[in-house]
Amino acid sequence: MTHKSIYRLMAGFRRFREKYFQENDDHSIYHRLSSAGQTPKTLMIGCSDSRVDPAIMTGAEPGELFMVRNVANLVPPCEPSAVGFHGTSSAIEFAVQNLKVENIIILGHSQCGGIRALMQPNQEATPSFISQWMSIAHEAREQVLKNSEVLDEATLCRQAEMESLKVSIRNLRTFPFVQKAVDERDLHLIGIYFDLERGHLWEYDEKSQQFHQLHI
Repeated sequence: MTHKSIYRLMAGFRRFREKYFQENDDHSIYHRLSSAGQTPKTLMIGCSDSRVDPAIMTGAEPGELFMVRNVANLVPPCEPSAVGFHGTSSAIEFAVQNLKVENIIILGHSQCGGIRALMQPNQEATPSFISQWMSIAHEAREQVLKNSEVLDEATLCRQAEMESLKVSIRNLRTFPFVQKAVDERDLHLIGIYFDLERGHLWEYDEKSQQFHQLHI
């Protein structure tokens, strides 16, 4: 580990260890988590974007969030018989079935590179892992292009970022165990959009299908 960027990360780990692993401290967070196990109340599905770290944004302590991060914070539809690996789906299953989380938050954001790739003309012409993954949000792309008279890329992408969040909320409900938890134990499905230019949060209201700014 000779690169300066790695040294910086190791220095960060030293600070982390000093904060959470005090010698002979039986009351530390990690002593409790290692002996009692994790009991997070919230599954957070976020984007891989390095600028949007849910734990940093929320000030969450270790053990508070069960995290899934992928390109464009997408939730695929429930397809148990489909060929392929199901990393996001298996994490959702574990969070709902095993951890019994009370909330699932999908955290979208502005300037999303995955959505920008989705909105490019002929974006499906060159097959790739990204284009295949982003096909989950194809419905959002079509919705925006059909209903928008806006031509500038930034506005189209912003609309698509919000529409794709709606698609992922709907896809969550295609998992039988998710819908059962919603019906039987009041599991909350929450869509949040982060405007990283201004530091604002917007919450999606499923009933009105609109986003409302959270004044925090």
